[in-house]
Amino acid sequence: MLSLGNVEVVYDRVFLAVKGVSIEVSEGGMVALLGANGAGKSTTLKAISGLLMPERGEVTRGEVRFNGRDVAHLSPPERVRLGIAHVLEGRRVFEHLTPDENLIAATSMHRDRRRIAELREKVYGYFPRLKERLSTKAGYLSGGEQQMLAIGRALMIEPKLLMLDEPSLGLAPYLVDEIFAILEQLNRDGVGILLVEQNAAAALDIASDAYLIENGRIVMSGAAGTLKENPDIQEFYLGRAGRKDYHAVKHYRRRKRWLA
Repeated sequence: MLSLGNVEVVYDRVFLAVKGVSIEVSEGGMVALLGANGAGKSTTLKAISGLLMPERGEVTRGEVRFNGRDVAHLSPPERVRLGIAHVLEGRRVFEHLTPDENLIAATSMHRDRRRIAELREKVYGYFPRLKERLSTKAGYLSGGEQQMLAIGRALMIEPKLLMLDEPSLGLAPYLVDEIFAILEQLNRDGVGILLVEQNAAAALDIASDAYLIENGRIVMSGAAGTLKENPDIQEFYLGRAGRKDYHAVKHYRRRKRWLA
């Protein structure tokens, strides 16, 4: 469904942030994109959704194809109409609007009021907590509820591909479990998901495939279970280092096997 072929992204025509990234997401697939801060994860998502321009970034090389169509030249609204939804990092909701009003704000592409009502009820089915807070301004919702609202608003466009940027950021562990369980349900219901996440353990538990990006390059990819068993992933991303001489950590970090 989604295919990135050797994509490069440059900011301000100077800084090369993404260097030849190739990623695939099959129809109805669940793919995790892992990496540290500044590795290029969010930039990769923005290259897909078309949100680079406001940050003075551009795709300078490679292809972004969605359902066989090259979308690199399309505007963000045109990509949304094709079925690409992007939930940005940081729970971007309209704080002065209620949850209901936030959902309706995302439906400009729909003309059928009955269909809008059906989609709204479907979102409340996934997130019953939002229905309980129906008349509360979004700014007064908890962090977890705001994240649910951000995801629910993306679902109002009936996406074929849902891209999420750090949905667990700043949330309590029980809320992370709840949101990830909902993502699994969405995926079972046929929504393809590309998940950017620093919580590698949680992401690898629900994804079928995963990519690891470092310094703008994909350095490892494969089935999520295979990556989870990789000793380097366990060492650097899953916190399973065991006993170690920390005087030698800097030397050890230079020996990541995927950089050899």
